Amino acid sequence: MKIRKHITGAAALLAAAAVMSCSAGSPREVRLDDYLEGAHTACDTAMAIRRAVEYAVSSKGSTLVLPGGTLEISDEYVKEKFLYISNNYPSSDCAKRIAFDLSGADGLTVEGNGTLLLFSGYVLPFHVEGARNVTVRNLKVDFKRSSISEGVIADAGEGYSDLSFPHDYRIVFESGALVFMDARGNRYPYWSLLEYDPVREEIAHYVRERAVGYNGIRGEKLDNGLVRIYHPGFSAAKGNVLVFGPLERRAPGFFLESSSGITLEDVTMWQCPGMGVIAQRSENILLDRMVVEPAPGSGRLTSVGADATHFINCRGLIHLRGCSFSCQWDDCTNIHGWYSVCRERLSSNSLLLWSNYRTDFAVPGMTMELVDHNNMMPYGKAVVRGVEKLNSDLSIVTFAEDLPESLKTGDVLADADADPDVIIEGCTFVKNRARGILIGSAGKVVVRDSYFHSAGSAILFEGDGNFWFERAGVRDVTITGNSFVNCLHGSREWGKACIEVHSGIPDRESSLYHSNITVTDNLFDGFDPRILDMYCVDGLVFEGNTIRVNSDYTSDVPADAGHFVTEHCRNVRISQ
Repeated sequence: MKIRKHITGAAALLAAAAVMSCSAGSPREVRLDDYLEGAHTACDTAMAIRRAVEYAVSSKGSTLVLPGGTLEISDEYVKEKFLYISNNYPSSDCAKRIAFDLSGADGLTVEGNGTLLLFSGYVLPFHVEGARNVTVRNLKVDFKRSSISEGVIADAGEGYSDLSFPHDYRIVFESGALVFMDARGNRYPYWSLLEYDPVREEIAHYVRERAVGYNGIRGEKLDNGLVRIYHPGFSAAKGNVLVFGPLERRAPGFFLESSSGITLEDVTMWQCPGMGVIAQRSENILLDRMVVEPAPGSGRLTSVGADATHFINCRGLIHLRGCSFSCQWDDCTNIHGWYSVCRERLSSNSLLLWSNYRTDFAVPGMTMELVDHNNMMPYGKAVVRGVEKLNSDLSIVTFAEDLPESLKTGDVLADADADPDVIIEGCTFVKNRARGILIGSAGKVVVRDSYFHSAGSAILFEGDGNFWFERAGVRDVTITGNSFVNCLHGSREWGKACIEVHSGIPDRESSLYHSNITVTDNLFDGFDPRILDMYCVDGLVFEGNTIRVNSDYTSDVPADAGHFVTEHCRNVRISQ
């Protein structure tokens, strides 16, 4: 549609009078069309959206109705706020430019009417903080310029590749290094090279991702319009697509913070410069028929610039129903808590704690579990009485009771109640970089009736207290009725089995970090025979599953490799 811009003058007064005429306290239908009438510039459009959103948020139980068609939104004119977004690079705590700020909303519905929101620059499309009972539905999100760059390998030789890029790419060379930009001068830095198979439309079989460093890769423009890049020691296959992995995660599609009762329904994301959805310290989140994929007809092989979804220190229920995540630059979903680290014991009941998540990782009244960072086993709990925040990394935390004498420097602490139940059902996870789903909640977890075709492991049990500091440790997991088809087809670095533990546990012999994992009535159909690789699990059941080994891909796994590896586990029952 041709965008109608923000109202001005007398039209603005009439629109304001119309919306204010609603009876106090009654649900309101706020139509963005009314705010867009009469606008003439991109600035007007941004201001129209901002005012419509602000009014809808201020009206409890209202519905913000989008007009359908296409809305083009630039980062030049949208709202800016200082935010902390975990796992967001290059800086997690910095100003973000936001199109739809739904913070503080109560009972708000955003009815998309099939609208395509087309962004340029680095925009955070939706920010939801301190809100409750918010639904966003029936819309699509795309960006004019992806944060991931793709070029067809027109020719290749020893130490070089000649690439053909889309005509709308702006490419310059600075000090001999290849630089990607858009028309407004926004840069799209990269840190790795990864080959894709254009026939299968996925990561090329058994390729290795190559880091190029922060300064980019050297190259030059050729007279035939191609771009030559130089990469000693790296060979590329003519006809494949070379993908430049993004260095930065500048903005997710949806950022949910300290909110509850959030539903994303029939939302499609074709691209964003970061994760599709990231939620932290929130509860009761439903993603219903959400789609992450490359825009149809775009010719692109990648979608969003990091995980499709990511949940940190959440509670209640996380429910993914009928979703389809494909071609994103990292995992399909990652669900975990976070650990803070004991830097120093200050007294019998106080600690100097460090956390790389920087948000309020400890608050008065919170019950924290105490964990030995060597074997990752909890050995106690303590209630926070007070917090003196020194800076974004360090806090002095005082507890209501004396701490165990065994607590030592390096041990980690976490919110003991940040253990959401998880239901993942009827979903499709395919053709993305890295792994399928990373599960790290001690709540009840069910993964059922879903389809996996992952470049690495399909299901991964993570968690560690020494590097990423991601709290995991599952206690009740059921994996049933799923199909795992030709997983492990990408880089060998992304997994050793279809379902595996990859937790950072230095002392495995004394650890049972995970427990009660049941795998029943699934189909494992793959060229790689490795099904389970598990360690430090107490209670593992594998039964009633169908295993087929095919020849769809070549395999470098020994023919006599077994289906199952279990080390430092107990109470294991495996039957075929």
